[in-house]
Amino acid sequence: MSAEPTLKKALNQRQLTMIAIGGVIGAGLFVGSGVVIGDTGPGAFLTYGMAGVLIIMVMRMLAEMAVANPSTGSFADYSRNALGHWAGFSVGWLYWYFWVIVVGFEAIAGAKIVQYWFDVPLWLSALIFMVLMTATNLFSVASYGEFEFWFAGIKVAAIIAFIALGAAFVFGLWPGKSADFSNLTSHGGFMPLGFSVITVGIVTVIFSMVGAEIATIAAAESSDPERAVAKAANSVILRILVFYVGAVLLLVTILPWDDEGVAASPFVAAFTEMGIPYADHIMNAVVLTAVLSCLNSGMYTASRMLFVLAARREAPPALVKVTRRGVPANAILASSVIGFLCVIAAAVSPDTIFAFLLNSSGAIILFVYLLISISQIVLRYRTPDSELRVKMWLFPVLSILTALGIVAILVQMFIDTELRSQLVLSLLSWAVVLLLFVANKWFVKKRPTRDDDKPTGTPHRVLVLANQTVDSDELLAELNQIGVDKETEYLVVVPRSPVDTGAAATHGPRDVSEATEQAATERLETTLAALRSDSGSAEGELGDERPLRALASAVEKFGPDQIVISTLPPEFSAWQRFDLVERARAQFTIPVTHVVAKSVAGRGV
Repeated sequence: MSAEPTLKKALNQRQLTMIAIGGVIGAGLFVGSGVVIGDTGPGAFLTYGMAGVLIIMVMRMLAEMAVANPSTGSFADYSRNALGHWAGFSVGWLYWYFWVIVVGFEAIAGAKIVQYWFDVPLWLSALIFMVLMTATNLFSVASYGEFEFWFAGIKVAAIIAFIALGAAFVFGLWPGKSADFSNLTSHGGFMPLGFSVITVGIVTVIFSMVGAEIATIAAAESSDPERAVAKAANSVILRILVFYVGAVLLLVTILPWDDEGVAASPFVAAFTEMGIPYADHIMNAVVLTAVLSCLNSGMYTASRMLFVLAARREAPPALVKVTRRGVPANAILASSVIGFLCVIAAAVSPDTIFAFLLNSSGAIILFVYLLISISQIVLRYRTPDSELRVKMWLFPVLSILTALGIVAILVQMFIDTELRSQLVLSLLSWAVVLLLFVANKWFVKKRPTRDDDKPTGTPHRVLVLANQTVDSDELLAELNQIGVDKETEYLVVVPRSPVDTGAAATHGPRDVSEATEQAATERLETTLAALRSDSGSAEGELGDERPLRALASAVEKFGPDQIVISTLPPEFSAWQRFDLVERARAQFTIPVTHVVAKSVAGRGV
């Protein structure tokens, strides 16, 4: 049996570093900063600083959990471990929903930028962007990393260039320009609208900084995830201070806060003030790159979260399937389809359906951050200090203050009449997710059971289909009873399923195929050894990852007298959830015995 090919080239440190650096720079910085400045005044950089502190705290908490327990699912798994399956289910699906809406939104935003240069239908440009980014993600994780490296590099270069030129302009190092900080106070004062407006802008700013946590997901597909996560978390402080606080401080120093150009496009207005030619074209190109970077990362992040949900049996198992290059193709395509639907909604009904989608995801990232904060507090109390290589500062004070800060932002959204609808609709989205969780749990527990069909006579050729329970005491006891005459021949089939072997829960797309093959092979060999010692002739094979197909192929080759299917109890079994036993009984005329085992392969429960 040869192992299925896996991805040979993973994300390297160069790509991860740039993903971490560029992940915190969204298109919202280039465009949304003008809105924040207009609503706050010259003190807008304080708003960015406050929001930045919140992001830094969340990243530090993520780093503590990720280094202590590296996981493909990152914060979804941490919430599951800390608060229960409902929390992991909530974080996973809410985070996926947030990013697929972002994918559609960014595709539309990119199409609008293209219209600045060319008269192209909005839907066509958005479609082209979606196809390109989907293809990039489908090719390999390395192609995603390489594209993101260059996209993020352009964003970073643009910000650094602006900071260098802006600082020279402000400090009087610019030709014909003397040092001038008058714009900070000469137009109504430093805080012309009052200090209370600082907190109002945090809602807008926090969304422009979303993305720093992507590095913790991408790190799972690197050669050294612990080092990558810790490095990303530690460097986020400098990145926010330089790219956000520093850039916005220069903007309000170069230009009056109430200048019309600031509201429209602050960086273009600043470059124009400095006399940089073609500033509008340059910045539009940079913003387009930022949009494509966000679209690329959104596709990657959404697909990996779907992969994790499928691995935890909280999404269709087909979504865990990976290609020869180690890419979760079905998860990428599923996320892409939703992105396409968002583009269609924006084209057909921008003021109703698309507006509803945007509003219903408006506060979701805050819910996710809140669950991350609470999870860190719970897990920290459960984990001995000796096992923590990265720790949250001043625990538990800063952790609690971070959680309270997120709650305060949610309260601010409720108070602000313009943002209230986003909070309400986002809460509705969370309620729908929780209802789906409860409904799924109820359905699994309430499935009707039936007694096993017992074959007549003594079977001589027994086909066994099992995975997690393949070496369980219950299955081996049943097979030994069947083979009491010592003349029974067995064929044991273990489907190559990343979900059923548990490989998808512990490995990322890069090496899940290899881990699946290894786990399935070990289980098969253990069972065959037990059967050969107790009951005579036994052979085995690894089958298709789809159990019914694996069963059908084995029936055709082996010609059994009896089929034995072993599963976990209904509340834990995906096979029972999808009526595998009943479908096998309907498909084959051979008697089917159903063994419900309470012990998992390799360990007792």
